[in-house]
Amino acid sequence: MDAQVERSIAAVWRIESAKIVAVVARMVRDVGLAEELAQDALVAALEHWPRQGIPDNPGAWLTTTARHAALDRMRRDRLLRQKLEQIGLDLEAQEALVVPDFVDTLDAARNDVFKDDLLRLMFTACHPVLSRDARLALTLKLLGGLSTQEIARAFLVPEATMAQRIVRAKRSLGEARVPFELPPPQELGERLGAVLEAVYLIFNEGYTATAGEDWMRPALVDEALRLGRMLAELAPGEPEAHGLVALMELQASRMGARLDAQGRPVLLLDQDRARWDGVLLRRGLAALERAAGLGRPVGLARGAYLLQAEIAACHARAHVADATDWQAIAALYGELAQVQPSPVVELNRAVAVGMADGPAAGLLLVDALAQEGKLAGYHWLPSVRADLLAKLGRSEEARREFERAAAMTANSRERELLLERARTLRP
Repeated sequence: MDAQVERSIAAVWRIESAKIVAVVARMVRDVGLAEELAQDALVAALEHWPRQGIPDNPGAWLTTTARHAALDRMRRDRLLRQKLEQIGLDLEAQEALVVPDFVDTLDAARNDVFKDDLLRLMFTACHPVLSRDARLALTLKLLGGLSTQEIARAFLVPEATMAQRIVRAKRSLGEARVPFELPPPQELGERLGAVLEAVYLIFNEGYTATAGEDWMRPALVDEALRLGRMLAELAPGEPEAHGLVALMELQASRMGARLDAQGRPVLLLDQDRARWDGVLLRRGLAALERAAGLGRPVGLARGAYLLQAEIAACHARAHVADATDWQAIAALYGELAQVQPSPVVELNRAVAVGMADGPAAGLLLVDALAQEGKLAGYHWLPSVRADLLAKLGRSEEARREFERAAAMTANSRERELLLERARTLRP
């Protein structure tokens, strides 16, 4: 197969797979089966496109192929039921088989506010019958289009472990006969947290890709923003829904400044802030104000997304890097560590402390984290340590840490950045 065609098919699949699975899942009411049928459509593309050329609308081609496969499957199931039970088709199957477009109209009428199959797919994948880790992994697989390897890196677990987790999650949904629908209002609160977490993980993978040739994957960022805004509309009284939107808008505003003219990564403190997206900044700050306002009247403690949005706002309000209020950021990370204890949060707090109180103070915190061993496979730990060592004039140690971090990352752009920083420290 031509390498260019193969790359094009992979790119189309990455963008369109979640929508295809969602469309088919609405028809067959089974997420695991929907993914199988979508994969069959991908196999068909791999067989036909190299010979016939990539169609003008490849996403529509894949969706149509998967829908036809679903209809064929439903026809076979219908015939089997007729032979075994001599009864008519289920109403939902009739709608999907006889008049597919009528199903779309019917769904829109039933759920006037919620018209997106992707949203249904997300709440199905985040059903409480699954464990937290299984919900997140399945959502990243189905909606984020991430490979099992990429999801495993995001969770810091072996790929084989993650593959088993995803298979078990799909099997559990099928065995529990989880319906492909939005939750009733009384269940919305308990399931919203898992969905918000999944959206943010998709955003993070788009903002800084765990692997591959690209530093960022803008399509995933755009999809996470779209889903986050929909969730904020779905739960207008939930501070954390608006807090997540604020966080993503503020972080996404920097994307235009995160690469230089040669496509190399540019770190936050080195970015040209004039290139930050003013529209996204204003949207993010407005969402932050809504989130904070919802919690004030009832005295709610600030949640994890609201706190992270407050941190992002500290950067957004600083027109130059030197104007950043690092004391406030360090304090916010301290509060976040109480709400959401995590070694990654502590690592970020160490960075802020290093900026506010000096690199020696930050290095003490980083070394303590290193001794705990919880971030042993996390390349940003040696990267942060290298930066602090360089500021302390311990150049040789810093160079080794940058090289160690470069060897740990699977993203080629990150690797180049870390190796370049190591080269600047050579004698």
